[in-house]
Amino acid sequence: MCGIVGYVGRENCTDVLIDALSKLEYRGYDSAGIAVFENGKIRVEKAKGRLQNLDEKMNLEGRPFGNCGIGHTRWATHGEPSHINSHPHSGRRVTLVHNGIIENYMELKAFLEGKGYHFESQTDTETVAKLIDYYYQDDPLEALNKALPQVRGAYALAILFEGFPDRLYAVRKESPLIVGLGCGGENFVASDIPAILKYTNRYYLLEQDEVALVTAGQVVVTDLAGNPIEKQEQVADWDIDAAEKGGFAHFMLKEIHEQPKAFRNTISPRIRDGAIQFENGLDDVLRAAKRLHVVACGTAMHAGIVGKYLIESLARVPVDVDLASEFRYRNPILEKEDLAVIISQSGETADTLAALRLAKSQGIRTLAIVNVVGSSIAREADYVLYTWAGPEIAVASTKAYTVQLAVMYLLAFQLGRLRGQLDEAAYANYLTELMQTPEKIEKLLSQSGAIANLAVDYREAQNMFFIGRGLDYALSQEGSLKLKEISYIYSEAYAAGELKHGTISLIVEGIPVVALATQRDLLEKMISNVREVRARGAKVLLFCFEGTQVSADLANHVIYLPQGSDLFAPLLSIVPLQLFAYHIAEQRGCDVDKPRNLAKSVTVE
Repeated sequence: MCGIVGYVGRENCTDVLIDALSKLEYRGYDSAGIAVFENGKIRVEKAKGRLQNLDEKMNLEGRPFGNCGIGHTRWATHGEPSHINSHPHSGRRVTLVHNGIIENYMELKAFLEGKGYHFESQTDTETVAKLIDYYYQDDPLEALNKALPQVRGAYALAILFEGFPDRLYAVRKESPLIVGLGCGGENFVASDIPAILKYTNRYYLLEQDEVALVTAGQVVVTDLAGNPIEKQEQVADWDIDAAEKGGFAHFMLKEIHEQPKAFRNTISPRIRDGAIQFENGLDDVLRAAKRLHVVACGTAMHAGIVGKYLIESLARVPVDVDLASEFRYRNPILEKEDLAVIISQSGETADTLAALRLAKSQGIRTLAIVNVVGSSIAREADYVLYTWAGPEIAVASTKAYTVQLAVMYLLAFQLGRLRGQLDEAAYANYLTELMQTPEKIEKLLSQSGAIANLAVDYREAQNMFFIGRGLDYALSQEGSLKLKEISYIYSEAYAAGELKHGTISLIVEGIPVVALATQRDLLEKMISNVREVRARGAKVLLFCFEGTQVSADLANHVIYLPQGSDLFAPLLSIVPLQLFAYHIAEQRGCDVDKPRNLAKSVTVE
């Protein structure tokens, strides 16, 4: 989950590294550091906290000057956030930055201490630096070939070796790493594309155990033994504007407002001549599947829960939804005719990737729903549906969730049609309403100012509950997560019918309850549940469709959704829920894009 950059070229690499790291701070912001070849020696500068702290420190103490260097922004795993634990870490002649986790670092550390090495930090990374240094005898590739097979775990490494001031090395196992191909005598290393978009959109994806030797003039990729590997050049279809705020106060707010466009990008290419057109023979797989296993983490898992309701209702196909971190350890029952649906924004989520591999090892087919083209999950799945949301920089996912929902709707409609559960008229009506959704989202976005005013009444809350039934309960889980992760208000989502089974004991005078009431066949029961919490003094924010009759004493505030079918309510309700969470967090003075203890692209277990 850390951010890695590297640069070799003609520019002062300190400026390039700091600029590139600023595009990766969403991957970690506990500390930051750089290492630069300055007059033939490796100079390391690092600081606890945000990247700005490092930049200000160097402005006071002097900035390194050189043309080759590496940088890192950290999300702490081993060792608290501190100057000592910040990357880069060094051996005697080797300095590196690392993303991932070294599982056997204590064993390696004991070996190296026996060889006379002294450790300063609490990190697993320092062990790798010293292990490579132990084998380094003026041949970097030989040192990597001897050291890395002894390392168990996941890593992406960018490495400087004393004696080679004009080059850096990059190597990966599990954790993602790319090599950016610059123009005019410069090349780059990065853990994610936004870091290099200002400089180039051309890159190589490093595969397992591939090593890149990067100089200003060339990139050579080999295996650990030095055998050359021919790489296919990739071209990112994002531009630099897509990775900038574009006048919005935060990336999260920008990405909320990008949802109509992202939604269109996801569904429009797949609806042609009045029908859903999936690529690569996916229809045959859907037709044959006896059960779906939806596997994901966090927000992506919430999209899967909505998908379960849709698919089971419209296609009558049983669907299990699992947290990836549980799926891989619970010995799931997988049958030959099953289909595993793997959802991940980054396509690199460690637990989700491991779940994919487990499903493949048991011989069932896999379908990936991912945003990042060429990511590990996309490459390893049997089938892939890209969401085409563009870069999502804010840690709290918004537009990625909405387009994941869009794909789940497409799957549900197509499965229903293929299984004979949806007739042509119903199928056509659903597609028509799906294509109208972006306009309705735009209408909801126009309420941002009103929701900001509404947030004033809830921003001081210490606790909050979200309740709903059916699809509303599925959505309430994501609404609750959005609020807690960026505003730090303790929040929980409950099925409204479960209130009397314990939860209602927590409803006291003044506690806010967000009640979703968009399912018309459940509306009377839902209103009864709302009255139960109102009777105990709860302050209620009610979500419902325009035209719903709401008595004055039922709710303190009401947010109305544009008219539509109950089935499509999750695609609409999520927008004001995201705005509600955003405005509360912003008014509480929280760092909306970089919430504490969180980082994007969870590449460790």
